[in-house]
Amino acid sequence: MKIIDLRTMRGPSYWSVKHFKLIVMKVDLGDFADKWSNAVPGLASRLTKLLPGLGKPGETSANSGYTSAKQSAKHPPLTLEQLTDGEPIGHVIQHVALELQRLAGMPVYWGKSYPAKEEGVEFVVFAYQEERAGRVAAEAAVEIVEALCRKEKVDIKPIVAELHEIREDEFFGPSTWSIVAEAASRNIPYIQLKNTSIIQLGYGVNQKRIWATTTSQTSHAGVEIAGNKNRTKAMLKDAGVPVPNGTTVYSEAGLRDAIEELGFPIVTKPLDGNHGKGATIRIMNWKEAAAGLKAAQVYSRAVIVEQFIEGHDFRLLVVNGKLVAAARRTPAAVTGNGKSTIQQLIDEVNKDPRRGVGHEKVLTSIKADKHTLDMLKGAGLSLKSVLPDGEIVYLKSTANISTGGTATDVTDQLHPYNVLLAERVGGIIGLDICGIDLLTNDIAVPLNESRGAVIEVNAAPGFRMHISPTVGLARNVAAPVVDMLFPPGATARIPIIAVTGTNGKTTTTRLIAHMVASKGYKVGFTTTDGIYIQGKQLQKGDCTGGQSAEFVLKDPTVNFAVLETARGGMLRSGLGFHTCDIAVVTNVAADHLGLRDINTVEEMAAVKGVLPRTVRKNGWAVLNADDDLVYAMAKGLQCRVALFSMDENNPRILDHVEAGGVAAVYEEGYVTIYRNSYKLRIDRAAEFPITFGGRAGFNIENSLAAALAGYLAGFERDDIKTALRTFVPSATKTPGRMNLYKFPKFEVIVDYAHNTAGITKFAEFLNATPATHKVGIVSGLGDRRDEDTLGFSRIAGQIFDEVVLRQDRDLRGKTAEEIRALMEKGLQLDKPGLPITYIEHEPEAIDHVLSTAREGSVVVIFTENITATHKKLDEFEASLK
Repeated sequence: MKIIDLRTMRGPSYWSVKHFKLIVMKVDLGDFADKWSNAVPGLASRLTKLLPGLGKPGETSANSGYTSAKQSAKHPPLTLEQLTDGEPIGHVIQHVALELQRLAGMPVYWGKSYPAKEEGVEFVVFAYQEERAGRVAAEAAVEIVEALCRKEKVDIKPIVAELHEIREDEFFGPSTWSIVAEAASRNIPYIQLKNTSIIQLGYGVNQKRIWATTTSQTSHAGVEIAGNKNRTKAMLKDAGVPVPNGTTVYSEAGLRDAIEELGFPIVTKPLDGNHGKGATIRIMNWKEAAAGLKAAQVYSRAVIVEQFIEGHDFRLLVVNGKLVAAARRTPAAVTGNGKSTIQQLIDEVNKDPRRGVGHEKVLTSIKADKHTLDMLKGAGLSLKSVLPDGEIVYLKSTANISTGGTATDVTDQLHPYNVLLAERVGGIIGLDICGIDLLTNDIAVPLNESRGAVIEVNAAPGFRMHISPTVGLARNVAAPVVDMLFPPGATARIPIIAVTGTNGKTTTTRLIAHMVASKGYKVGFTTTDGIYIQGKQLQKGDCTGGQSAEFVLKDPTVNFAVLETARGGMLRSGLGFHTCDIAVVTNVAADHLGLRDINTVEEMAAVKGVLPRTVRKNGWAVLNADDDLVYAMAKGLQCRVALFSMDENNPRILDHVEAGGVAAVYEEGYVTIYRNSYKLRIDRAAEFPITFGGRAGFNIENSLAAALAGYLAGFERDDIKTALRTFVPSATKTPGRMNLYKFPKFEVIVDYAHNTAGITKFAEFLNATPATHKVGIVSGLGDRRDEDTLGFSRIAGQIFDEVVLRQDRDLRGKTAEEIRALMEKGLQLDKPGLPITYIEHEPEAIDHVLSTAREGSVVVIFTENITATHKKLDEFEASLK
């Protein structure tokens, strides 16, 4: 078996609009092509023995702290009975890839598989939680299934261990995940910023950011204060908050002086420490004190020495000035039974299904590290010691959940005094999210009466103990965080208009962006020639994929996005957004067929149809009623539908409007909006510079789509009219799209028509353009089907009196000779005597036509290198002055 292609989807895609994170794998099954699982002797038993959870994914996922087992009910398992009855090998690979991820603590379930066009090849599509883990699982699944088919031994432990490691490295921690999940439940989008743990919530100007439990509103000063324990304690003491007496030392001599003043028991901890690192509690003698000093100085030269306060360890969480949760924390411990060693007791505790590696589950497995061994040694014990029945031994000096501790929710037990104290502490330190550690024997008694004390204040406190306590009620502490970042009435999103289609999408995108900018919005838009923020091009090249869309949505100055969305990006990685407000589909024609396994126009329509399916429920899909495939996209959409047409008598338009729908129609020379029985005439299409006096019908069509999108976005008629009248096609405004150069004796038009449908519409314009002679510079594309190349060149041969044939720099799979032969054949199908000059390179071809152009002629350059072509034409114009 061999993986032919492996793609990662990161948003809505051709394979699923609902499942954003998908691996799309194309597998050559080799010797096992066309075989099902029942045709491979013993495969069913070997597979279920190796992966016993395969037939019951609900049980696998039940151990996860983040996903309910109920989720698996929607996705049936692959049982021994099914495998015995027979399942396609691609389907088996899909389930193995999913199960490997589940074994590593990543609860994923959705997938599908189906035959590819090539014989013996299958598409295997499945969900992933972490991208790198998904790709590793894909490759491993193919290897495992082939090995089992060949009766070879398989060891999955190293694979699962690698996936575990990836999960711990890359998945959100429980605190981050709780905030992200709460935001997502409110329809707030999120983006993880590249190569960081920073999460952006919302888009554009409305974005907020979180990093664990620090936010874009967290005070730097507050973090600095909380990080300096001496300063924190001094500020709290001045404000009347009970704190332990203590001092800061730098050496054993200073430690001796501190002990003489404070007496035993004491606590040592690094001045700049956090999460309990380097802290030692309940030190009773000098030997322990010296060890505690050494442990603390691993993290900070300055070490705090404090009185040890008797009592339980409590964590109080304050968000935005309000106490939202409290938990009693207990360090990792074991209880003796008179029979088992301490190591055996640890192993038994770790069998708890709630415990896992790192943050995989709600509790962390206990590890007997050096700190544990030192604590046991100090108590005269070792891992081989057998504890008396009922005796408790603590294995860590701090009560952190991440080191195996447990938590009990006590929020409802807090005395009002302690609630007020916690909220005051958060304000005194100046943190929007604040974790307050205190010691007291009874949290239901005011701290100043229980002889307890606040021992530490933490920025970026962990939420794990509150969202998944070992005992007691789980608290949704993420909700007040999201409330703080996005108060009632605040919006996290910005308007998004997305545009797709075979032809006209770039021009339509630019028209809409121009209209939106004319209204005063700070627009970010993407096109096939670059990314633009507030009119400035920040990136060049084809920027119609998901990453380019994210570029705009991450920009903090943008408050409106207009995104050209091409088939390449949707097939390569999916969309860069999950929902949009308006989706425009201009048309679907035969172009790029045979690439990335899209072989028919109907399949291409399914790709383009992804976009309108992502429109929010109350948004709009703007569809071309003159295009059968585009019009058919309306079926099954959850959003509202608006149509546009060049034919005022189009029955689809008439029926749609009669039913109360909205449409834009070209009627009597006007771009007109139809709504119910009313007509809103925007303006005569001939007045729009982009239509070249009404001759460029394809740009009238683009104007219809843009006007309708603007109308649905809430723009007034005069705003739409002004925008369309002021949008002048040029090398800067619409590079490579109908750029007209008027020279003293002839004209040059630069355009990007590159498929049969595009050049057919261009032909209507050129045929309506008066000229003494019409010359075209054309080329073929090596990654198009022969019939597409012949169709394109045949139209070119019909509309030009003379042709200069050139080659693209990238021949895309064919030789120059093959492309030339196809093009010449097509050019002369209807004009056998058509003059054809072959000049391989575009710059030389342009020089030739400029030097030989006749008076009154029109030269059309279907360009590859738009920038270089414009530069050459500008230089030619300058030479005439």
